Amino acid sequence: SDAIWALAEPVFGEQVSADLHRNALEHAGFRISNNIAGIPTAFVAEWGTEGPVIGLLGEYDALANMSQEGGALAPQPVSGSDGGNGHGCGHHLLGVASHAAAVAVARFLEATGRPGRVRFYGCPAEEGGGGKTFMVRAGVFGDVDAAISWHPSTRTATMSTSCLAMISASFRFEGRSAHASSTPHLGRSALDALELLNVGVQFLREHIPSDARIHYAITDTGGASPNVVQASAAAAYLVRSGQVDDALAVYERVTRIAQGAALMTDTTSRADFDTATSNVIHNSTLGVVMDRNLQAFGGPGFDAEDQVFAAKLAETLVDDAASSRTEGVGLAMTGPALSEHVGSYDPDDRTFFAGSTDVGDVSWVVPTVQCWVACYPVGTVAHSWQWVSAVLPADTHCQLCATVPTG
Repeated sequence: SDAIWALAEPVFGEQVSADLHRNALEHAGFRISNNIAGIPTAFVAEWGTEGPVIGLLGEYDALANMSQEGGALAPQPVSGSDGGNGHGCGHHLLGVASHAAAVAVARFLEATGRPGRVRFYGCPAEEGGGGKTFMVRAGVFGDVDAAISWHPSTRTATMSTSCLAMISASFRFEGRSAHASSTPHLGRSALDALELLNVGVQFLREHIPSDARIHYAITDTGGASPNVVQASAAAAYLVRSGQVDDALAVYERVTRIAQGAALMTDTTSRADFDTATSNVIHNSTLGVVMDRNLQAFGGPGFDAEDQVFAAKLAETLVDDAASSRTEGVGLAMTGPALSEHVGSYDPDDRTFFAGSTDVGDVSWVVPTVQCWVACYPVGTVAHSWQWVSAVLPADTHCQLCATVPTG
């Protein structure tokens, strides 16, 4: 886990991180299948030859521009990283604990002589690359009886909430450059078209499902010279909603707005689809079993040193952001900085966690269950420097690896 944290390899570039998992699993007696779905950093490790198939999902990709010194109490990129990557979502923990769970299940089956096959799915590029989506399409989950995953969090509980379906695409406009003052009538501004797309989407927001989200980033302004009519411009868009069909419908409307913006500016538009993930369908029967085991085992144990550092890190949080992360999940900002409490599970919960994950695509083809496990101070926000900084000591890693298999 510490080695993968230090490597912080990006989406689809997790070669050494994947190799660390592969080599250790092969040493533990697992059979390795590489290059899944044509992705060099995707693999499947399997133990056993007959019986039901249990799949444990692992991730190991980092986030761009999240470089941060571990154990620091202020934003502090790793020296020489030049704005490099960092594990701002805890995938260095996610993959290793699932890896340990797979080995633990294999050892249990071996010791008891019970039939069963356990697989560790090495899944790259969860952070926007949709690695599992390609793996599902390749059919590697076709014979799996149950898929189990988890995610580092500020709390411990079996997941009941779903995640949002997501569609990622880029919109590019092409026009014609001209001198913005002497011959503006000869120019066709791609930047105008891009701005009209963004304005149109702002008006669209009132007319989409309440759980839908639209995010964008301008990736090409067409240049830095204001006296030139910009001949090209582009933006990246993410469209999310609670159901795949709703996300598709919103995305189609955004696409038509782009076409309208091109029509208004006499430019051309192109939508380049990037990736998409489905909303998560959690299996409540598996959820009840996972909750029973989590409640019996309890959350991870943290020592005084862990709690002292976490409390100091929690002092760096913005108050309103911290409180918004605790509302409705049974955690108090006045309690221990690292929660050892196991939250309740509601199989009838129909609310949404506003993020997106390619675990959703697995859940559409395999009964799937997940849990949160507390690894970070209460109120900490994912994809923040605090998550990268909160490197856990070795004894706490062992606690986490012991907690996840109980699910």
